[in-house]
Amino acid sequence: MRMPNIRWLLALITRIHRFVFLKTGGRLGGKLLWMKMLLLVNVGRKSGREYQTPLLHIEDAGRWIVVASNAGDPRDPAWWLNLQARPGAAIRLGRERIAVQWRKATDAEDVDLWSKLTKSYAFFPQYRENASREIPIVILERVES
Repeated sequence: MRMPNIRWLLALITRIHRFVFLKTGGRLGGKLLWMKMLLLVNVGRKSGREYQTPLLHIEDAGRWIVVASNAGDPRDPAWWLNLQARPGAAIRLGRERIAVQWRKATDAEDVDLWSKLTKSYAFFPQYRENASREIPIVILERVES
C-alpha cells in the first residue's frame, strides 16, 4: 500500500517540534508519549547551514540509535545525506549538546538493533516495507573531548 505524500505535514510538525524542544530545553518535545526524542545537529551538505532535526531514538550500551526512515518515504532523509557528506555532528538531549561520531550499523548489529527498535516503535516495520530502499540504522556515540 502506497502512503500519501505528506511531506509538507511532516516538515511542519518538525518545525514546531524543534521550536518547542529548544524553547523548553527538551522538557516538552524530549519525549512524546512513550517515544524518546533527540535533536540531531548537523551541517547541510549544500547549504552549509546548521540543522537540528528531531528524531526518535533508543539508547543502547551508552549509544543513541536512530533510523534513517524518513517515515517510510522512498527517499533518504536529508539529515542522513548530510551526515554522509559532513561527518561532524552533535545531539541535543534536553539542554545538553553532545558531540557525537556516527556510523551505520553493521549487518549483524542491524538485526539486533532492529529487534530492539521495533519493540519501542511498532510502526517501524511498516516504514521498511513502504520505503522500497534500505533503511539504515545509525549509531551515534559520544566523542570524548
